[in-house]
Order: sequence, then structure tokens, then C-alpha cells
Amino acid sequence: MTSAVPPPRTEAASESRAQRSSRRSIAAALLLGAVGAALALLASRQDWAHGTASVAGGELPLTAKGSDVTGVPAALAIVGLAALVAVFAVRRAGRFLVSLLLTLSGGGIVAAALLGADDSDALDEKAATASGDAAATIGDLSHTAWPYAAAAAGVLILLAGLLALTYGRSWPAMSGRYERDGSPSPRKARRAPDPERPEELWKALDRGEDPTRET
Repeated sequence: MTSAVPPPRTEAASESRAQRSSRRSIAAALLLGAVGAALALLASRQDWAHGTASVAGGELPLTAKGSDVTGVPAALAIVGLAALVAVFAVRRAGRFLVSLLLTLSGGGIVAAALLGADDSDALDEKAATASGDAAATIGDLSHTAWPYAAAAAGVLILLAGLLALTYGRSWPAMSGRYERDGSPSPRKARRAPDPERPEELWKALDRGEDPTRET
């Protein structure tokens, strides 16, 4: 006795799982990359260190923002965001290289942020400018948590790059209809002339044909 139940469609099910996995990886990479870039740019504008400089009138409080300490996180955030968008505009080897650039951008942000977390050079320069003494240094130095927020942003961009490296080959690319391949555009088929139109009747008379004769 044969069963009326059709066999399971393993190929279709496998393809469906692959499509769902591809969509999830795209959504995760876009979310991680966008949030990471926004957080890195935000952290670069915040205070990373505080201190005081000795001047003639007493103690002068000074503050160093992330952009004063290092411009690397903000610059690499922009590079990473551009690379994340470019992933969908290229294919094959180009996509791999762009994904690698995205990954390296995240790693560079992490390294720069951690190196700047305990940095005092920016405040020392401000202290020297405020006091007029090139050898002046900052006192009562303290640091905020924003460098570590920038490092976390770099981790997010790094994860987006790893997703692109792992799953990027299955991601769709921009529509080919916007790309020019140099091939000539197909010509529209010419419509057959209407023999009943007046201009066609005159053309037939010029050729010595009888337009009233049925073919």
C-alpha cells in the first residue's frame, strides 16, 4: 500500500533556511554597523578627560574631548559606514575586500579608543597653552567612560565586518538595471505601415502602385 503523503521537499526547505539566514545576517550587519558608527561619532564628541592647570590666577579646569585625544575613531567610523554600504555595490573579490576594510575599521577603532583611554597628552598641551609654560603638565587628571564606549562601538563595527566576511557571498547586490555593460539597447520593433493612411496612399502612387487594388 503506497502512501498518499508527498515526500518532504528537502531542497526547497534547505533553500528557504539559507534565505532566512542570509536575511538575518544582512539585518544584523546593518544594525551593528549603523549603531557602531553612530556611537563612535558620538563618543568622539564627548569629554574623555578632565584636569586642572596651574596659572597665575590659580587653578584652571581643563577638558579634553575624544576628538582632542585622537581623531581615529571618528574617521574610521565614517570609513566603516561607507564600507558597509559599499558591500552591496560590489561582488566577489570586491565584496571580500570591502568586508575586510569594514572589519579592520572596527578593529582600528577599538585599538585607538583603548590607547586613548588613559592618555594625558591632549590635556598637557592645553595646560602648556593656558599657563604659557611649555613644560607645564596637567594636575588632578581623571578620565571618563567615553573611550570605552568608543571601543564598544568599534566592536560592533568589527562584528558587522565579520558577518560580511562570513555571509557576504550570499547577500544580494544592487540591481543590475542601474549598471551599464556597454551593450546596445534593444531597438523597438517598427510598426507595420497602415495602408489606409493618406500618406501611405500617396507613397504607393509615387511608386506606381494602385493603392485600391486588394492584395
